[in-house]
Amino acid sequence: MTVPATATPPSPSPSPWVQRWAHLIAPGASVLDLACGRGRNALWLAARGHAVTGVDRDAAALESLRGRAEVIVADIEGGPWPLAQRRFGAVVVTHYLWRPLWPRILDTIEPGGLLIYETFASGQQALGRPSRSDFLLRHGELLEVCAGLRIVAYEDGLEQRDAAAAPCCIQRIAAVAAPAGDGTPWPHRLGG
Repeated sequence: MTVPATATPPSPSPSPWVQRWAHLIAPGASVLDLACGRGRNALWLAARGHAVTGVDRDAAALESLRGRAEVIVADIEGGPWPLAQRRFGAVVVTHYLWRPLWPRILDTIEPGGLLIYETFASGQQALGRPSRSDFLLRHGELLEVCAGLRIVAYEDGLEQRDAAAAPCCIQRIAAVAAPAGDGTPWPHRLGG
């Protein structure tokens, strides 16, 4: 299910987590921004030279992406998966959780490609919305889901970006799909 509105709406600027790990996306690689809403991350990634595909069920929200990214209007929870047989150099998901999609999301990452994922986590129910467990990652859940990937970075805890923002419990990961080939480690560069 789509995460309901939060007490502190997401910023129109790109996610700091996405910005922090975007340097791991190969230059010019295709990027999927799943459940992208108005496309704050998609627009930023497109401006960095990536071929971005934004998927969301809200056609009006996707209007800001037209002409700057491929736009796919789709109900990824109730309708057919709109990305069959497609792979991307990076998959970005922020503030969205629908557990039945985990296998499809992981299958959409090219070998050597990057997953950047962040959403609300257990503990948020004591702080505000979202508060239903359907919308909150269990402690360590992203590590479990990404067990077959190479984990580059992981965080799970309380965050308060600035004094004006409400605190929230967040879990996030940056992970690389195993590269095709001889098993040589993927040379990722930590830090921006």
